[in-house]
Amino acid sequence: MKNIIVGIITFVILGAMVYTITQGTAFQGGNAAKIIENVSKTQNTVSQQNTQAPTEKSDRDIEAEKIKAIKDKAGNASTFKVSDNYKRKCASCHGVTGEGAVGLPLFGQSAEQLHAKLLEFKSGKRDNPIMKSAISNLNDDDFKELSTEIGEFKARAEAAK
Repeated sequence: MKNIIVGIITFVILGAMVYTITQGTAFQGGNAAKIIENVSKTQNTVSQQNTQAPTEKSDRDIEAEKIKAIKDKAGNASTFKVSDNYKRKCASCHGVTGEGAVGLPLFGQSAEQLHAKLLEFKSGKRDNPIMKSAISNLNDDDFKELSTEIGEFKARAEAAK
């Protein structure tokens, strides 16, 4: 009787193992295995970079120098400071200096134009669900403050040159 029970349990376990193997990569490490593999490659790369001679520049340093050179050629409008209020409420879509990262560019527009557009979004005259949700908790004082600041971006950029 004991041998029959052990045989049945063994058969069930082997069946479960075969089922797991036939289900594919999800049961054999899947994406988790790839992540672990990538992490180990990254750690090896880091340790190899640390063994380089100190006179060689890393790829990251070379890239940073190239970006700095491009910004200097372009006039680098990001040299002026913006308020934390603008950074929190507008910069994620419109860029740190209003250049239009995801949303439309604001740079160069007047404070009056911007204030009027904000009021149109708030009233529903202009329809953009992202913009509507972004300004839903703002009042007219916030609109005036942000419009005034954004309207000054062009002058700030010229003063920073």
